[in-house]
Amino acid sequence: MHFTSEQRLDDGVLERAFTLGEIPGTLWTPESAAPVPLVLMAHNNGLPMADPRLMARARFTAARGYAVATIDAAGCGDRPRSAADEQARADLRRAMQAGEPVDDILESFIGPLVARAVPEWQATLDAVLALPGIGGPVGYSGGWAALGIRLAVTEPRIVAAGLFAGGYVPRAQREEARQVTVPLLFLLQWDDEGNPRQRALDLFDAFGSKEKTLHANLGGHTGTPSFELEDGCRFLDRHLK
Repeated sequence: MHFTSEQRLDDGVLERAFTLGEIPGTLWTPESAAPVPLVLMAHNNGLPMADPRLMARARFTAARGYAVATIDAAGCGDRPRSAADEQARADLRRAMQAGEPVDDILESFIGPLVARAVPEWQATLDAVLALPGIGGPVGYSGGWAALGIRLAVTEPRIVAAGLFAGGYVPRAQREEARQVTVPLLFLLQWDDEGNPRQRALDLFDAFGSKEKTLHANLGGHTGTPSFELEDGCRFLDRHLK
């Protein structure tokens, strides 16, 4: 892991950009004398890690006493995008807007993205936990529900997960949801134009966690109320501190 820049924010959080091989990422850490828990904060849909909503969540969470790490997965941010992935992303948007079936596109596009992303996130987890001042346990928080499910099943260091949306998740991860047993907080925007409500509710029902909580709020995809930041940190506090 190579740090390429750093800045101290107004709330005392240290924000550092890094590279891990070809993977670009950002790490936020609070001022703390003791080792702090780690939260992996993921995104998808080609968004960069500098997306304002993700940055706001990361900084808020770090200020509450957590190390927060995010990376740009393959095809996100400034990382190279294959012509096939770009065509699949365009086909998915077109099908969603037209109300057409999207399952075949999901399987051929999102599934391979998840498979490529998991080893990169595990390598990031290894590198960040090796840094001084950062310990366990580890939580996952993000709008990429399919990745969160896969990591929760395959990565034993993750002990709690907060997932957003979840309407469009490949078949493999919908089946894997039954194997997820860590405490779960699931956020759903009731009028999310990009995530069918019933599919999201069916996914929530499938999770095998004995402790799982659903927060549903009125509004579209980007309309999650600001108080969910506080509620999300309280969830992390219960399971990571």
